[in-house]
Amino acid sequence: MTLDGAGIPLSALLAEPRHATPRAVVVAVHGGGMRAGYFHGRAHPTLSLLDLGARLGYTVLALDRPGYGASAGRLPLGQGLAEQSATLAAALTAFADGHRTGTGFFAVAHSYGGKLALRAAAEGAFGPDLIGVDVSGIGHRPAVDFSRLSASDGRPNGSLHWGPLSLYPPGTFRLAGTLVTPMPEREVREMAHWPEQFAGIATRIRVPVRFTFAEHERWWRHDGQTVAAMTALFTGATVTVDRQLAAGHNISLGWAARSYHLRALGFLEECVTARRARLR
Repeated sequence: MTLDGAGIPLSALLAEPRHATPRAVVVAVHGGGMRAGYFHGRAHPTLSLLDLGARLGYTVLALDRPGYGASAGRLPLGQGLAEQSATLAAALTAFADGHRTGTGFFAVAHSYGGKLALRAAAEGAFGPDLIGVDVSGIGHRPAVDFSRLSASDGRPNGSLHWGPLSLYPPGTFRLAGTLVTPMPEREVREMAHWPEQFAGIATRIRVPVRFTFAEHERWWRHDGQTVAAMTALFTGATVTVDRQLAAGHNISLGWAARSYHLRALGFLEECVTARRARLR
């Protein structure tokens, strides 16, 4: 489907539960140099968040971020995080106007998409019914120089994004060819500013947040001291940090995808339960 993001067309994949009102809408936000199909891995039947979520009673909406998919021609340089947050807010408003949303929106986001999800949560872009935010492949202190992103074509550095190739089902890299795409220039330029932006974003979030670091995460520092410093910045929200064994940066395309997705949806349910308890 295509959503209207205040005049910006955002292509998306949509999976809905059959014959039931959705419990909530899972908004899946892909990382840099990928597309929405990251959450609908086709190398093995167990990988897709869209299939799993719909079977468990959720609507799953995986968006192509501004500068990807249908909006790539309109935004050849992409958008910065602030603009992406505004575009996302408009697209989700348009979606809610025509679809049941159940308890509300819940973000599952990866890598650069995690930056957008956190900023959008801080700015209220998901609306008043945001349930929580679940991010993977993102931290607040980089483990490598951002210049290791390939400068030749804007595509991700393979060794950093994938980790050991044995973590992925056969056929993953052939099928991923349709997902991998150059990062828009504005995203590449903005990458280095994330560490200085993070604290201001974290302090404004008011919903539960879960971070997942893959065992073979190589982009971001996730030692105990760094994680403690990161979580301390969330002064208005509860933060959970999990580890995903046998996974590389691209968790949702590997064998660990089902485990990660089930944990993310479990966190969603925990957030709903906690919200109901507070309202009683």
